[in-house]
Amino acid sequence: MSNENRWLQRLQNVNKAISRLVEACDQEEYNDLEIAGLVQTYEFTFELVWKTMKDKLTFEGYEVKSPRETIKKAFEMGVIMDVDLWLEALDARNLFSHVYEDEIAEQATALIKDKFFPMLRDGVETLNKLAQNP
Repeated sequence: MSNENRWLQRLQNVNKAISRLVEACDQEEYNDLEIAGLVQTYEFTFELVWKTMKDKLTFEGYEVKSPRETIKKAFEMGVIMDVDLWLEALDARNLFSHVYEDEIAEQATALIKDKFFPMLRDGVETLNKLAQNP
């Protein structure tokens, strides 16, 4: 499988994942199980997006290994606009592993809905544009 096929195939999965995240973020209130589902959906989507960016950068001839390297290079290449927010989202993964604590669950829900979901949505829109205009 060529690098182009890999990133374009992964992008199809990203679009499915972001649709699920849209649904998960669309609610006003959440029970404990729904919060866990929101966090899990966000984490899954975030992983897919950074790995898709990595595949796209590899296709373009760049060598990036870690999520942090990928985010920084994607920012340099204009794929993402706010490198600090993406790095904050990357670091927040540790916080989200404690979502069983009520205060952290509320914090995670707010971060995802108010900051990280819009960030991911914008990143996915950019990747989709790149796929249409190689």
